[in-house]
Amino acid sequence: MNEIPRIDTVSPEMARLAQGVREALSDGMVERLAGTAGNALEVVDKLNEPDVKEGLLTLLDAVGNMQRTGVLQTVIDALYLVHAMRSAATDSMVDRAFAFIEHMANNLGTEDLATLAHEAKGAMEDAIDSCNIPGGGGGLLGTMRMLSQKETQEALRFMLSFSCSLKKRAIYLARSPAS
Repeated sequence: MNEIPRIDTVSPEMARLAQGVREALSDGMVERLAGTAGNALEVVDKLNEPDVKEGLLTLLDAVGNMQRTGVLQTVIDALYLVHAMRSAATDSMVDRAFAFIEHMANNLGTEDLATLAHEAKGAMEDAIDSCNIPGGGGGLLGTMRMLSQKETQEALRFMLSFSCSLKKRAIYLARSPAS
């Protein structure tokens, strides 16, 4: 082991301090200290890389802004909430949640439902366009003329039949035992 040079030129107090440190350090402590210093130099070297330095400065600026606006506490609270939920969740709760998600994805994520939704959207857009025709008379006589049209009567019959069928199904579901 190299000897630490004497520090006689500084002051007697510093010389005594250096001597005390020299006598107090064991070989193992010197090795750990050297390892820690090496690790610290690696970190400093990494921090001096332009990308890392720029990223850390951006992060520190963002943290400062979050602190000033109160967002930082909200983020911390959200992290505590996620941790509490994770800690409280049992395996069966997680299993049921994933089963529910899978069920919803299988039943609502079908091509038939997507086609139905697309066609319903198109029909609504067509209806909006046809209702926005300027000069389409209003009032009682305009309504009577509209009711006398074959398309209006068919649409009303369809809506009445649809609502009756929906009501029957709702009554059946209400009467059936809970599963």
